[in-house]
Order: sequence, then C-alpha cells, then structure tokens
Amino acid sequence: MQRGAFLETARFVLPTILFLSILIVPQHAMSADKTLKLLLWQAPSTLNPHLAPGIKDQTASRIVYEPLASFDREGHLVPFLAADIPTLENGGVSADGRSVVWKLKHGIKWSDGQPFTAKDVLFTYNYITNPDVGSASVGSYKAIDKVDAVDDDTVRITFKDVNPAWALPFVGVQGMILPEHVFAPYNNKDAVTAPVNLAPIGTGPYRLKAFQTEDVLVIGEDVVNTVKAIFERNPYYRNADELTFDAVTLQGGGDASVAAKAVLKEGVVDYAWNLQVDDVVLKELETDGVGKATVSWGSYVERIMLNFTDPNRETADGERSSLQYPHPTLSDSNVRAALALAIDRQKIAALYGRTGRATSNILVAPEIFNSPNSEWAFDPDKAKSILESAGWKDSDGDGVRDKNGVPLRFLFQTTVNSVRQQTQEIVKADLEAIGVKVENKMIDSSIFLGSGPDSTNSRRHFYADMEEYAYGNKSPDPGSYMIGWTCGEAAQKANNWSGSNWARYCNKDYDTLYRASAVEVDPAKRRQIFVKMDDLLVSDFAAIPLVHWADVSGISNSLEGFDPTPWDSETWNIAGWHHK
Repeated sequence: MQRGAFLETARFVLPTILFLSILIVPQHAMSADKTLKLLLWQAPSTLNPHLAPGIKDQTASRIVYEPLASFDREGHLVPFLAADIPTLENGGVSADGRSVVWKLKHGIKWSDGQPFTAKDVLFTYNYITNPDVGSASVGSYKAIDKVDAVDDDTVRITFKDVNPAWALPFVGVQGMILPEHVFAPYNNKDAVTAPVNLAPIGTGPYRLKAFQTEDVLVIGEDVVNTVKAIFERNPYYRNADELTFDAVTLQGGGDASVAAKAVLKEGVVDYAWNLQVDDVVLKELETDGVGKATVSWGSYVERIMLNFTDPNRETADGERSSLQYPHPTLSDSNVRAALALAIDRQKIAALYGRTGRATSNILVAPEIFNSPNSEWAFDPDKAKSILESAGWKDSDGDGVRDKNGVPLRFLFQTTVNSVRQQTQEIVKADLEAIGVKVENKMIDSSIFLGSGPDSTNSRRHFYADMEEYAYGNKSPDPGSYMIGWTCGEAAQKANNWSGSNWARYCNKDYDTLYRASAVEVDPAKRRQIFVKMDDLLVSDFAAIPLVHWADVSGISNSLEGFDPTPWDSETWNIAGWHHK
C-alpha cells in the first residue's frame, strides 16, 4: 500500500531523522530470542481497532484486542471471548432468525486486571454506532435493533428483522471489544484524539508496554526511521503460561522493499507485512533461505472509485462533494463506460506479478460470490466511439474532449506507493489517449486512509474526481461491504462523513437488491442476490475494478504458527506463534 506516517490523532509529528536507538539482530540469534519482531512499512496511526483507517492499524491493534469470535481461512467460526459458537441446535440462534445469544468465557480480565463482562460488549456497540465517534466498523452493526447485557456472561443481540448475517457483529476484525471503564469518557467527538487510542487495554495475549514515536531499524546498509510499539506478556491473559514470547516489538516505517529485505534477506525481523514489491525481487530475496513470502488470496480489490458528486462546488455551508451537486461529467454513464474500456487492467495487474490478477468484479470473495457474468475489456477505440456518440468531442482542438463547455478533466488521487504511482501513470496515459485529461495527486496514507472527519484529503471526503485504493469485505458474509453502495450510506457533512458510501453512488434498483439480501435466509438465493448486486455495479460502471490482489507477507524460516485468514488481521492468532 503506502508509506505511512504517525498520526495527527496523537498530536505529535515524527521527525524526519532522530536516532534514539538502533536495533540490530543477528540472523543466527533469531531462533533463541524470546522477542517476536514485527515490521509494518506503514506505521500504525492508531491502536484503536474501530478507528483503524487501514489494515496496518488493525494488524497492530489485534495484538491487544479480541472479538467474541473470528473466522478462520475456511470461514469457520472460532471462539475467542465467547464460550462457544451460537447455533440453532444449542439455542444461541433464535428459530425466527431475529436474535442471537452469546455466552462469554467466565473469568476473563482486561490487561489492567479489571473484569471483562457483557457490559463491555454493550458499550462497544454503543461506541461503534455513535455517529460522533465515526467508527470504521459501523457497517457490521447496521442491522441491530438493540444489544442487552443479560448478565455478566451473557449478551443478547436483537435484530431489526430476520438476519442471515447474525455472525457479523462482534466477530472478526471489526468485532473487537473495548473496555468500558477505559473508553467511556471518549464515546463522543473526542474519540479520534483520545489518548487511549495509543494506550490500549485489551484481553489479548500481549499488552502495550511502551510506544516510541522515534526509533530506527538497521536493515543491512539501510537505516529506517520508525515508530516502535513494545508489547509484553499480558499477565491476566487466560493462557499466559502457553505464550512462547516474553515480548513483541512492532516497528512501523520505511517502504515495502526495505521491509522485504529485512525479513527475507537480513533476518532482522520475524514478520513483515504487505510486501508490495515486484515479484521478481521477492523471489530473488527468498533464495538466501532466511525467510519466505506468503501469498494469501482474500477479498481486496484495487479499484478506481468515481465521484458521483461535484468536488469543485460548495454548498452554502461550505460542503464539497455534496449530494446537492451531481458530478458534471461522471454522472454520464457513457463517460464512465469509456473510462473503464480505456484502462489496460492486465498491464496494471502485471505490476503485481503472482500477487494480483485483473478483475471486473467489486465482490470477489468468498469464491461463491465472484460473479461469472461480468468481464472486462481493454478497447480504447470503442471508448472513443462511445464518447463521440454521446457528444463528447474536442471542440477547441486542445486535445481534451468537451461537451457544452465542460471538459473531460479529472483529478486522480491515491496514496504514496510505488505500485500505485505506476498505476496512475498507466491510467493517465490510457485516458489521455482517448482525449481525457488527468492530473495525478499523491497523498500520504495516514491522511488519505484516515478516519478523522476534519481531514479533507481523506478518501471518505473524496474531494477529487477519481481515487484509487484497495478494499473488500471483512468477513465471509459480504453484507456490511455491499451496503457501501446504498443511497443511505452516502458520506456527507450531515452524518459527519461516517457513511460507508464514499463515492455517493445511488441506484434505487441496487437498494432494492440490498434490502432483499438483508433478510433472505436461503443461502443459495442470497448468493444470487449478491451476484446480481455486483453485476449491477459492474454494468453501471459504479467503479472501475482493477486488480484482485493477494496479501503478501514475509515470515522468517524460524517462525511457526503463522496462519493468515482473509477475514481477520494476520496477527489474529499471534498467541500461537513461536520459534522453531
């Protein structure tokens, strides 16, 4: 993805160069070391999982926090804070499909020694659904009517209607439970700047010992400025005696190439996240026998989002990209169709090597939801013909098509990342070849992916015409992902930009399909509804899917227990990691 910087959330800035300490770990010492060493080349900006702007932040926060349950790579539910998994047979799931009861493990404690109870689950629900908080997890909780703490060890969730996706709330990467006694003062507009976002108290295997905003990591001849989180064993963890590491260090900084070198060649870390590096380079680094790159296919699709509102007009109260003003050119489906046809997705996919494949679908995982009905094509001549027929011509000879005095000029933004900058150049060249002018803009990931409502350069504000990023469903059930295209989810000033529909796309037929999916209990019928939803998005050119990409991480050959699932962060089972 992108090179990260430490967040404004914590109200401090990482100096460009400040050497506080140097970490040099000889390769031969790794197997005997009781410290697990992790490297994220984008620094985490928060350790609050429900304000996490990206995977990097979820990966870091998952070391401390836990959900009631999560999904393994096959999509099976695995209990964490839950005593067992609710079913129809054990009475946990109601016969009418409108409620679910979770029994909690007894005697769980937070890492400060306070008891964990059902009241913490209730508080987490209230926190996530508070619009003043602006939680990134809220999509999984839209179907809930109420949450009740029946007793200290029992939670009942009642849904607004029959809910086939009952296993979304409090499950997986968006289901981590927060302690009420710590977060209660910040269940308001102060949530983003709350100091507890960088001082987590969780139930997981490790607890934060220190957070250093300036540190360095030596990787061969490279000296990388990083932030550094130091975790220690959580003495209150239910299985503390089974942990094989006394400490975990997580450093964030550098770039993907340096991270790959750190784990695959130099052996100075056990794990490095998100190795968006040329596949030829990865294979060359692997030949030293120090580490290996792991490829795990999930749900993330690199896409170009198209803004359905005008980012260059303001309302009377200063709102841009407002629903009051449709986009002057992208509201024309002919323009959207031409853009999709003009972009060479295969050329972009080639940048990813074995870790990416061109796609025409927005929804790609689980495989049963990956529509067989759509296909993509690279046909710039057809794109030109569509624009000509729709009246988009170069009337003044400046090389840019226009209509009624409105030119096809687009601002195209994405994060700072070498693969994305190469993609921007391909897209720019392809579109300018059909008479569309493109201006590329790069934004640091901590800003672009940020969840703060005041950051106007974020993807949720979308003050550009086109923007690129990767996104996908966070669980095997795609409901909370596909809701992000419904009219009512449009991110705008009125909802503090907390809506998940950042493109402000609106199609009544799509909304009808989504409502049907939310109550359909027959798995086969529900699958067909989701396929139709994806087909509609593709045929309406609601976005331009580019590449279905795999999660690529590097792990030391001395590390065992790493078992990634696409439905949680890669640190979901960190309690079981160990050295050979």
